Amino acid sequence: MQMRLMHLLLAIAGLAALPVLAKAQALVDSRDSSGIVARTTAAQPDVTYTRPTEKTKIENYLFDAFGPYPAAGATFAAAIGQGRNTPPEWGQGAEAYGKRFGSAFGIAAISTTTRYGLAEAFREDTLYYRCECKGVLPRLRHAVISTLSARRGEDGHRVFSIPALIAPYAGSMTAVYAWYPGRYNGKDALRMGNYTMLGYVGGNIGLEFFYSGPHSLLHRMHLNNGHGAPTSGSNP
Repeated sequence: MQMRLMHLLLAIAGLAALPVLAKAQALVDSRDSSGIVARTTAAQPDVTYTRPTEKTKIENYLFDAFGPYPAAGATFAAAIGQGRNTPPEWGQGAEAYGKRFGSAFGIAAISTTTRYGLAEAFREDTLYYRCECKGVLPRLRHAVISTLSARRGEDGHRVFSIPALIAPYAGSMTAVYAWYPGRYNGKDALRMGNYTMLGYVGGNIGLEFFYSGPHSLLHRMHLNNGHGAPTSGSNP
């Protein structure tokens, strides 16, 4: 049973981040048409929390906002939108695909910028820290809770994160009122933001369950970043 659950989690982690973000744009029209991941390879209890440096946060921000993952996500989202012809006002062809790609990339960049910017204002650490716990369910719970929580203070105590809550909707709201067709409204933006939030959950599950150490395939491909935390950090 536990192996079946693990396989399910791996499937979710591998698929949720891109397809769910794509549906944020594609499904909204249905009515009409982490830097460096914590690199411990084994659980090490009682590790002292180390607050990330400004350099680490900037590197993570640039990777999360403009790196290969948001580009891949935008490519996938644009393809889904092109196939479903959403929004239909954008039509088909290369120019339409470019609009859809730019829209998806812009939404992701704005959401990421909002999360990092507000986290800085609230003095929160929203990077992802892998759990020091053992077992599939505790680690899954940690990944899900981390989507809406952050670390604060020198001891890194966990708090509910307003930046993490607002960020997914900042990008979709901006898109709806800045470049989407006029018939879109706040309800559509909220729906799009919900899918973006689910994408964050899938991304955290991936960070939690996929090994991302210095010898992993992702590291060799220079893709071992995104929502990542410093090497040392407490993960209760």
